[in-house]
Amino acid sequence: MPEITSSTLPNHLPLYRIAIDGTRAVTILVAFNAGARTERPDENGMAHFLEHLVFKGGEKYPNYRDVNEAAEGIGAQLNAYTSHDLVAFHITARAERALEAIDLLTDFVGRPRIDPDELDRERGVVVQEIARSNDQPSMVAEHLIDEAAFGKHPLGRPVLGPAEHIRDTFTREAIVAFRERQWAGENGAAFVVGNVSSLPSGGALEDLFARFPTLAAPDPYEPAPSFEPRILVQERDSNQSHLRMSYRPVLDVHDPKWRAALLIYSTLLGGTMGSRLFDEIREQRGLAYSVHAAGHAYSDVPLLQLSAGLDSSKCLEAYRRMREIVSELRIDGPTEGEVERARAYAAGARAIAFENTGVVARQAAQQAIVYHGDIDPDTSIALLDAVTYSEVAEVAHGISDELSLACVGPHTADEFS
Repeated sequence: MPEITSSTLPNHLPLYRIAIDGTRAVTILVAFNAGARTERPDENGMAHFLEHLVFKGGEKYPNYRDVNEAAEGIGAQLNAYTSHDLVAFHITARAERALEAIDLLTDFVGRPRIDPDELDRERGVVVQEIARSNDQPSMVAEHLIDEAAFGKHPLGRPVLGPAEHIRDTFTREAIVAFRERQWAGENGAAFVVGNVSSLPSGGALEDLFARFPTLAAPDPYEPAPSFEPRILVQERDSNQSHLRMSYRPVLDVHDPKWRAALLIYSTLLGGTMGSRLFDEIREQRGLAYSVHAAGHAYSDVPLLQLSAGLDSSKCLEAYRRMREIVSELRIDGPTEGEVERARAYAAGARAIAFENTGVVARQAAQQAIVYHGDIDPDTSIALLDAVTYSEVAEVAHGISDELSLACVGPHTADEFS
């Protein structure tokens, strides 16, 4: 079991240390509940754009070259991500360089310069990223299913935002204001995960994380809307179709037991090569080259998403059969063997993933910041091991026949009605 300690700094930022035996690495991650769902309509894309901009330098490392060379000089790997929930920055280094890694990360993330010239140069980079995403039918389908599931709510908007926001409307003043509104210490957390043996005692660590300013807590974000089924199709003249189906399970998303049960259910439905969708849609019927299911929980709403990439001539048949499989599980429930295999697979996959300190850090951030729950990785695995057949059957029963749908390909919405 990892040793976990925590404290709250004067700037209200929680700091967690998760000491893991048997690794030479340490990951430092800082995250805030400041993803795309916290944006106002005219700010869509700003959380992700800000993620890019902070890498352009802070006070000690004042430009992107200084940041990159400092990371390479200690043999560390830098990265970041923005989702609807979170914006997060992380660095992984060998344990003996941990303090230097923390010094680097807290400098450019905690006190970024957001240089106006760099901001203008980065606009073109992010506009190209958006264009690349829009050129990929599978990514367009992902954007469409969010909109189909949530409409005009922030959860229905793309994390990257529209190109015109990046290119024409985002000012430095607006970006700084967004950061000051959303990046409050109590709206985030910092994590040091892995081999922490080289970290000093005393206040040196806390002093580095104190570089994050003390900011007022933001207003709560807009709750997820009630479910309203929608069908969105982007017609493309192609031989391939990308199908997405989104259900709203009936379960208590605040209870980690039910989030674990949703993961087991989605695993047996379409998370493995032995799952119902893969076995029947791909292997038995040959309807799709790619098919899977995934369960996800935001802080206030759960989702079940089914996905398929397939020949357009087989899209409607696959859609009907995928929908029937969900209905069969709702009516008849899964088998005991399916639940047992899915539980073993999900728990095993998580245990293997947790060999990576970065995965442990990202899981801890999701648990602490989004769910306000237990960050112990062993607890996460134990929750999956403890899921019962009746709990998975209850999840299956709570997935109604109503769904939202998105498709990119040579189809019309009427075909799916």
